[in-house]
Amino acid sequence: MFRYYFKLALRSFGRNKILTALMVLAIALGIGAAMTTLTVFKVLAGDPIPHKSDRLFYVQLDPGTREGYKPGEEPEWQLTRFDAEELLRQKKAPRQAMMTGGGGLVDPRTDALKPFRVSMRYTSGDFFPMFDTPFLFGQGWSGAEDTNHARVAVIGKTLNDKLFQGANSIGKEVLVEGHALRIAGVLDAWSPKPKFYDLNTGKFDADEEVFVPFSTALDLKLGRNGSMNCFGREIVNDAQALNAPCAWIQYWVELDAAADASTFKAYLDNYSGQQLAAGRFERPANTRLRNVMEHLDYNNAVPGDVRLQMWLAFGFLLVCLVNTVGLLLAKFLRRSGEIGVRRALGASRREIFKQCLVEAGTIGLAGGLLGLLFALGGLWAVRQRPAEYAALAHLDGTMLLLTFALAIAASLLAGLLPAWRAMQVAPALQLKSQ
Repeated sequence: MFRYYFKLALRSFGRNKILTALMVLAIALGIGAAMTTLTVFKVLAGDPIPHKSDRLFYVQLDPGTREGYKPGEEPEWQLTRFDAEELLRQKKAPRQAMMTGGGGLVDPRTDALKPFRVSMRYTSGDFFPMFDTPFLFGQGWSGAEDTNHARVAVIGKTLNDKLFQGANSIGKEVLVEGHALRIAGVLDAWSPKPKFYDLNTGKFDADEEVFVPFSTALDLKLGRNGSMNCFGREIVNDAQALNAPCAWIQYWVELDAAADASTFKAYLDNYSGQQLAAGRFERPANTRLRNVMEHLDYNNAVPGDVRLQMWLAFGFLLVCLVNTVGLLLAKFLRRSGEIGVRRALGASRREIFKQCLVEAGTIGLAGGLLGLLFALGGLWAVRQRPAEYAALAHLDGTMLLLTFALAIAASLLAGLLPAWRAMQVAPALQLKSQ
């Protein structure tokens, strides 16, 4: 029966071309707007590491001065070098990594290429297993190499392709800011968006191509980027010195289970109390421990205007559906005579209801096809904007299927009332009027 009702729906389209076109256009406009904004929201709000995001935590301490302190206020966004290195040394979490962003020139040592600048990350060895970075060749460095300030590096696939034509480059050297670093590993394509592990250097910045041990980066005085806050009372000559009162290092830990967060936070509170007693901290324990999604939510990884646009688009889709309800009602009731004849020949109310819903769903399918084109056009327009996330606005397979599912579901919803009214048509009255 479904095939038969589908053929009837196609014939009906030919009899009421203008009315059908209006309904298809109404659904297409609503679907196009909704899918454009929903795709952008999905890109920004998605979990970048879903299998363990509830076990990865961003650490904050409050080493600031007593002046201006308000109980319960948000602590420093980043850690000082002393605190980061001390937490790393105490190793109270199964995995932990201190890090900051950087950049520098890579010399390809060939006349075919000129030196070029790359983004870099200075971190500790647990970074790679903690964030499940995929490797093409080799692996990350060890904790011993962190301690020994080893001149090693992990490079990205793009850089490996550029310097070594994609060959296994383990054991070879990459020249960064004039310093030769032995390549320990080559990452496969890895580009979490947003770049949740460091929101200071841009949530959607280009991928980092060179990873260097934090201690080595300090030794070589490699250039860094990102924010820094110095809060001491004295002039700071070297903000990166071990005891400098400057917060500039991001610190992440991986726990065995999400439930271990309370125990680790108690450890951070105790550590803060010890530093207060030692005179380093001037404020009482004020720590934060947020998992990945909490970290992103707190830092507004999804801009407020994106959320607003999404709700407005779905509001527009609702208006389009209301208009479609009216058009379907007019279309079905105009065929009261035809429906009366079908009822007189033995068709049940249920069959009339099913026929009308199939026709509504067919209109939704057509609206979904046109809406997909509108959504692709909308996403193209988003990519032309200067927003930092604009380049990520692409429709993937999941959203493609959702486009048609939403269009058909919306049209079926819009068709419920008209189909119910159509099945109430009294065959005797229609036959008599004919």
